[in-house]
Amino acid sequence: MAKKTNKQIERDEQIYQLSTLVAGEFSLQEVLDRLAEAAVKIVGAKACSIRLLDEDAGDLKMRSTYGLSEEYRNKGVVSKNDPVVKAAFAGEAVVLDDMRVDGRVEYKEATIKEGLVSQLTVAMQFKGQDIGVLRLYSPKPKRFWEEDIHLARAVASQCAIAITNARLYTKAIEGARMAEQMRLAGVVQRRMIPEKAPQVPGLDIAAAYIPCFDVGGDLYDFLHLQNDSVAVVIADVMGKGIPAAIMMSSFRGAMKAYIDTVKDIPAYCAGKNSEQCNRAIVKRINKMACDECRDGEFITLFHAGINARDMTITYCNCGHEPTILIRDGKIIELDKGGLVLGVDPQAEYEIETVGLKDGDCLLFYTDGLIDAFNFDNELWGREAMLRAAKKFSSEPAEQMIKNILRYRRRFVGLARQIDDTSIIVIKVGG
Repeated sequence: MAKKTNKQIERDEQIYQLSTLVAGEFSLQEVLDRLAEAAVKIVGAKACSIRLLDEDAGDLKMRSTYGLSEEYRNKGVVSKNDPVVKAAFAGEAVVLDDMRVDGRVEYKEATIKEGLVSQLTVAMQFKGQDIGVLRLYSPKPKRFWEEDIHLARAVASQCAIAITNARLYTKAIEGARMAEQMRLAGVVQRRMIPEKAPQVPGLDIAAAYIPCFDVGGDLYDFLHLQNDSVAVVIADVMGKGIPAAIMMSSFRGAMKAYIDTVKDIPAYCAGKNSEQCNRAIVKRINKMACDECRDGEFITLFHAGINARDMTITYCNCGHEPTILIRDGKIIELDKGGLVLGVDPQAEYEIETVGLKDGDCLLFYTDGLIDAFNFDNELWGREAMLRAAKKFSSEPAEQMIKNILRYRRRFVGLARQIDDTSIIVIKVGG
């Protein structure tokens, strides 16, 4: 076996270094710069340029060079319809023996000024998809031969794999960064959900929130008022993810501000003007939502004031799932109200006051509680939820919530849910 020359050993080492780029975790630009340098050393050319295809623009962007001046690097655009590029993408290894006189060369003056004469262009392709072109340059005419073409093709093939891997790695890094930002946003958003329910004499209150993603559009809140009263708000912003979370945060701030303006007024949860007071709040919130929501966006809301002393609930249901009043084993839907928020600024809303009795159970929830599917794509549904609620309505509020969620979990198993779940239970006389 013939002993390898130092030049061959060096070339083999350069080819090996290319394989480390294919398997390594490098940024795209770092990969491109290393590829350009390696291509020059492996083939023995003077310089190299790497252009990547931009399908949207219809041209090839210069992304890396080795051995070329900044002026030549920025000489101008190369279209994907350039005859040399088209031939390369068609599978040819295009050799220009003398760029100074070849009619296919667009930037002859820049080429002459740079001192370039011969050029070899090969395509970089991955799984049949064009990625870009690798170009090698020499100051001598007729510089590139069959062996150079063979090496250039091998280098281009490795380049295509390394570039694809680098792009995937970059996307993975960006995805991980976005996931972390989403996680932090979820932490901030969950601070807006009450850590514990308020303690109100005569009421046993519990709540639970189960997000399906890091951030979402569900909201519930409590405001402990005077005269042994509490305001309860549960809402669902149309949509998921960051847009819904941002709108939910804005809506929560406005809701708390509006309620704060009237929470010290006795009429808010008691007295003959309680319905007027609640209607005024809902109308103001609706106008705010109409200003903020765009086409197709809206908010569902169930807003209630519960007076434990007078034993009443005054509420308005704005397109939300009706709150359920369970009394002596029977279901009463609290469905008076009107349109969802954010659609019609002139919408009118009906307010209703319902008397409460010891032993009554109020169940507030978002549609994520009932819109739960198992692996057979079967819906848990409202009827199953009501059966579970009636079964456990005599238990303390917190235990009732746990049992309802346990029944749902038994039905859906490990199937991934696609909507947040919020649930509030208030037992009267607890």
